[in-house]
Amino acid sequence: MRPTLYEAAGGQEGLLALARAHHARCLADDNLNHPFSKEDGHPQHLERLAAYWGEVLGGPTTYSETMLDETSLERMHAGNGDMSEAARRFVDCFVGAIDDVGMPDDPAFRAAMRAYMEWATGRFIAYPDDPTDVPEGLAVPRWGWDGLIRT
Repeated sequence: MRPTLYEAAGGQEGLLALARAHHARCLADDNLNHPFSKEDGHPQHLERLAAYWGEVLGGPTTYSETMLDETSLERMHAGNGDMSEAARRFVDCFVGAIDDVGMPDDPAFRAAMRAYMEWATGRFIAYPDDPTDVPEGLAVPRWGWDGLIRT
């Protein structure tokens, strides 16, 4: 049986390494630097991000059980105007970070991870005007080798 993307990525340790490498790439990007260099962010931002990615990619439900629900998370990212260029660059940083941490070179793994992040960034920029436009009751999505499993 094929492992989950979470398992293929190295579990929580692998995703934490990915979150750190991704964050470093975003800090180095002229367009992404500002939101990623804010000092008012959560002190465990990278751990929380790794937990979120872990849950989405088939790992434990730690994020939704102990941190935030999907509606709250999407509202935090809403109301920022057109973020399509930032989303594209965010995906590029994510894909580069996969290389930085030496994740599997398997084309199916790489394609699934890229497809997830492209889908996810689209979802996070879908409410450019007002955070209250984000619907109530959203669940953390699940993503697998063949794409979206559930929202």
